[in-house]
Amino acid sequence: MKQIIIPYQPRTPQLEIHNNLKKRNVIVAHRRMGKTTCLLNELIKRALTTQKTDARYYYVAPFLSQAKAIAWDFLKYYTKNLPNIKINETELRIDFHNGSRIRLFGADNPDALRGLYIDGIVLDEYGDIKPTFYTEVILPATMGRDSFVVFAGTPKGQNHFFDLYEQNKDNPDFFCKTYKASETGLLTPQELAEAKVLIGNQDLYNQEFECDFYGSVHGAYYADYIKQAEGEKRIGNFNYDPLLQVYTFWDLGIGDATAITFAQVINREIRIIDYYENNGESLTHYIQTLQQKGYLYAEHFAPHDIEVREFTSGKSRLEIAQSLGINFRITPRVSIEDGINAVRSILPRCFFDKNKTDYLIKCLKNYKKEWDDKRQVFKSYPLHDWSSHSADSFRYLAVNIDNLNKPQDRSGMSNFINEL
Repeated sequence: MKQIIIPYQPRTPQLEIHNNLKKRNVIVAHRRMGKTTCLLNELIKRALTTQKTDARYYYVAPFLSQAKAIAWDFLKYYTKNLPNIKINETELRIDFHNGSRIRLFGADNPDALRGLYIDGIVLDEYGDIKPTFYTEVILPATMGRDSFVVFAGTPKGQNHFFDLYEQNKDNPDFFCKTYKASETGLLTPQELAEAKVLIGNQDLYNQEFECDFYGSVHGAYYADYIKQAEGEKRIGNFNYDPLLQVYTFWDLGIGDATAITFAQVINREIRIIDYYENNGESLTHYIQTLQQKGYLYAEHFAPHDIEVREFTSGKSRLEIAQSLGINFRITPRVSIEDGINAVRSILPRCFFDKNKTDYLIKCLKNYKKEWDDKRQVFKSYPLHDWSSHSADSFRYLAVNIDNLNKPQDRSGMSNFINEL
């Protein structure tokens, strides 16, 4: 039998990963450890050795462009000596002689994975992937296939990746492991010293090379404010006051997500009592959701693009909403920068019901500037990712907070609030 050589020699930490993977795995790895190389080769090994004739394996990055830039050339390189493989450049897919397949995806297009079946999948940089992506898209596709999942990444604050690791680090059904640069020995002391100088920020160095979850997300707009709220115990179990009216603030999407933040205001306190987000639903769905929650509503705020008329109906969503019984007030046009500053100004006055706004809190923690890989600096505008819709909804709250009506009483009739 002809021997086929794959040009991959795992180092000690990588070999440990290969030898210990279970059905569910959480790998926290420092930069330049080679986790992507390791996990791609794990997929190749599984594809070559499976007894199934139709096995399907996937590598998912936060964005398809990342998957292509980070993993595609590696995948082709490590499979180049294998006989009878078929490479599909358009679909970022490699088909093996035994019917197995490896394909690359981006979590920014979850619909591309819906309906697939999965025998093994790597979710790389999981902290940058929408928290509900696994439960809504991946989990249903793994059922009944005896499949494995690897959640991998480098820390970026205490987000859902942190929660997943903390919840399962002692779970015998999981393989959970943290690989710090000071412990793996993969980088020399000189290389680490140079990295520390180049980064120029101890917290960021600890995050990137020592796998520290406890620092703020680098480039995050609101992480320090949320940390302050946690320290001041303004995030907890706060009851909704049925005598106070509720204001809603919408970030409206069509093919994209729609996000709604629910708030009550008394004196200078802004109470964030609820949050709802969904994708691809009609206005009717969201209005019914509001009705089902049973709150006593005051006003609903939406961005100015709700006034744009649709080609199909000739009506704006503002008019459609009015026909369904909800009257929106239009959010003033302000720049994103001014809106972000408005959020920063009100966050010290905000109280969050953790049970109902936990997802919103995670989004606010992780909302950050986009990184310029070429110039190695942050850009002047936010990264559009899974946290954006929540952050936009909250930004509309911030710029409208001084436009709320003042209540005449607490009976729920035509009340107004403006005691700020």
